[in-house]
Amino acid sequence: MPATDPTASAPSRGTRTIAVVLAGGSGRRIGLATPKQLLKIAGKTILEHTLELFDRAPGVDEILVMMNPGFVSDAEEIVKKAGFTTAVQVLPGGTSRNATTQLALDALHAHPGESTNVLFHDAVRPLLSQRIIADCIAALDAHAAVDVAIPSADTIIEVDSEDLITDVPKRSRLRRGQTPQAFRLATIREAYERAWRDPGFEATDDCTVVLRYLPGTPIHVVEGDGHNMKVTEPVDIFIADKLFQLAAAAAPALTGADRTERLTGTTMVVFGGSHGIGAGVAGFAERHGARVFRYSRSATRTDVADPEQVAAALAQAHAATGRIDHVVNTAGVLEIGRLDATDPAAIERNLRVNYLAPVGIARAAFPYLAQTKGQLLLYTSSSYTRGRAEYSLYSSAKAATVNLTQALADEWAADGVRINCINPERTATPMRTRAFGDEPAGTLLSAEKVARTSVDVLLSALTGQVVDVRREDPTDPAAIAAAAAEEEIR
Repeated sequence: MPATDPTASAPSRGTRTIAVVLAGGSGRRIGLATPKQLLKIAGKTILEHTLELFDRAPGVDEILVMMNPGFVSDAEEIVKKAGFTTAVQVLPGGTSRNATTQLALDALHAHPGESTNVLFHDAVRPLLSQRIIADCIAALDAHAAVDVAIPSADTIIEVDSEDLITDVPKRSRLRRGQTPQAFRLATIREAYERAWRDPGFEATDDCTVVLRYLPGTPIHVVEGDGHNMKVTEPVDIFIADKLFQLAAAAAPALTGADRTERLTGTTMVVFGGSHGIGAGVAGFAERHGARVFRYSRSATRTDVADPEQVAAALAQAHAATGRIDHVVNTAGVLEIGRLDATDPAAIERNLRVNYLAPVGIARAAFPYLAQTKGQLLLYTSSSYTRGRAEYSLYSSAKAATVNLTQALADEWAADGVRINCINPERTATPMRTRAFGDEPAGTLLSAEKVARTSVDVLLSALTGQVVDVRREDPTDPAAIAAAAAEEEIR
């Protein structure tokens, strides 16, 4: 039978897109008793992170999870607790990649081939971007098969059975394959029907099946992303965990009307609410209808490092309104100097305010937030990713705050309490001025912008996330160069 060219006609406007998450791995290859997709990274299983990606993708209509047969109930429990808005079905996978794909195709037998798109994605690639998902779906308007790949930074060599080099292919023509791999359902169905008639059929991915058994079908390549890594080896677990820690979630885009509707009637407690970012958050929330209680050392003589004073402040706010929906802590101290020249009292003050205070606020706020399914918002600094000379105490405490955020998001998930962390770029605040003096106009982020993003995060469903706030688009090459130059100056 001659190969057909499914690209001859585009899919109909009624096309549905189904994400098939391939989660059949066992973990034995890296010596694990639990499948890799059920390991936790950044407070959630790898599988849940991956499912969230497709749940958030506007172009995905359904999700099908092909799970390791011995752990189907575990996957079903993850789906149940996560409360995804996209329909998710969990089915047992097969004994091989090809068998699992075929079982997925069998489950989709009732779907029309020309008006259904399928995206096959490795469950252990939890850092897939929304851009790649959207690009794959868009590419299926013109192509019947789509792969995702990135250029190879390394020279690829070909060797024989004795490990002697036989060829060095031209690197400019080589790519490293990723997932998802996307197809019109009719195309991948036909490819597999032909493949199973071949006694020697074996393939490590689905585009290879199309390439070999439907040779007349062009396979379009969408640009991948270096972060779209596959958790394969033990070290990958640690790398992925660090990438999650460094990745910044995007704050939702809300209108003024949205904010007013969601804030009216709520109660917010802001520690550090007299100056800088704290004052900005409090004022912004008040203008949109929230009842805000501000506490600070200067205005109310509230020491955030004293658990009793924190508890009293929260009790006062709750007594006045009968609820606490949001708790924000912007209080902090930034003292510049070498650690070996810092006296013990200053060390204790830094640790109590910058780390023990967030811990104490979290403990005291939890019972109130559990009643309202509310959120705690903490603040970190760009120095959390790399300790800076002469403020080691501050940067290390901010790194600890990020880990605290991610850990508590996991602990509190079952109680419906959210916690996030704002990571503002260098911001114009009284604390920064005291530490660094006057800095050139236009080089600092405004406290008002941080406040606006903070409120939008409080009104979101995000939890366990580090949310960047920047003056410039961080992906813009000019902005990256400018940031690097500023870093060198400092």
